[in-house]
Amino acid sequence: MNELHPGLVVADLEIGPVAHGGHFVARHEGRVIFVRHALTGEVVDARITSVNRRFARADAVAVHRASPHRVTPPCPIATQCGGCDFQHVEPAHTRELKRQVVAELLGHLAGYEFAGDVEEVPPAPLGWRRRMRYHLDADGHPGLRAHRSDEVVPLPADGCRIADPAIAAPPTDPGRPGGEVLGVAAASGAGFLLPGAGGIVTEEVGEQSYLVAADGFWQAHAGAPEVLVQRVLAGLVPRSGETALDLYCGVGLFAGALAARGVRVWGVEGDRRATELAARNVLDGEFVAGDVARRLPRLPGQVDLVVLDPPRTGAGADVLAGVAARRPRAIAYVACDPAALGRDLRTAAGLGYEPSSVTAHDLFPLTHHVECVAILEAK
Repeated sequence: MNELHPGLVVADLEIGPVAHGGHFVARHEGRVIFVRHALTGEVVDARITSVNRRFARADAVAVHRASPHRVTPPCPIATQCGGCDFQHVEPAHTRELKRQVVAELLGHLAGYEFAGDVEEVPPAPLGWRRRMRYHLDADGHPGLRAHRSDEVVPLPADGCRIADPAIAAPPTDPGRPGGEVLGVAAASGAGFLLPGAGGIVTEEVGEQSYLVAADGFWQAHAGAPEVLVQRVLAGLVPRSGETALDLYCGVGLFAGALAARGVRVWGVEGDRRATELAARNVLDGEFVAGDVARRLPRLPGQVDLVVLDPPRTGAGADVLAGVAARRPRAIAYVACDPAALGRDLRTAAGLGYEPSSVTAHDLFPLTHHVECVAILEAK
């Protein structure tokens, strides 16, 4: 048996199913190898990039039998940059791959049968990203990080393909080596700034406006805020006079949509700046800064509705227990990681709440990421 080690090229490797994380499963002499830039059914040569006791990682470096879904990447640095996992895949098939991942994870982790599709959201597949973080190389020129590496890959001459055109190519004047430049394309304008430089931009969702820190969190995809708000409202069906919690509320995106329908909202957010802006964005809401699990006991003991929009790690058992104890009639869970969603759905089932629907949305085209919205109701 040949010992796998970084740099080794494994020839004629047959590629199996897609796995969560933007890679595909292959096996070599009994060892699992997760291969990037490949596709199911292909035969490739793959260069090992890392090895641990359970599996290895690799990049496809030559394709001997190509999938019919393989295309030429629109970006010349697609195989070097760590931002896009699926530029070598025809766009419609990337959504099928994500559907397979969502279905497998929710079925395995939560026993939930996902029968939907991953919905395309315009703009797609290029020019959709309105928040960019560019890294500066040793000469101070902007680029993007390589996959699982601190190496900065120089941008193509015309910039990043998935970025909004207004922020696709940062200024060429050399900056501080090793630093960063942020690109922000907001409703109030587009430009570049240094992290921590401050400033407020305005975003618009439907007829509502939101103040957002220029270097703070806002959905990256241009169409994401409106799509997610529509899905949450359609699932919760809020009624005037009801009460709601918006947990991990950011600057109050969902709180604002609920308040506009006559719902009284309390929000919790870990970022104090975002909490302060939420209070300005949603004048009828009440917002506190801090850890959601710690702040939850101080919120009303009974509510009608809950929105959860946790970070990639998920809400977790303590938060879900606190939510379920309030016996809301419906919970909207917005998830950027289907594995975390699957774990939390399993926990919620033990607390008496099961999904009445799960939808999936392609808010990160040409990457492996996918956004899901689950509506939970009491059994």
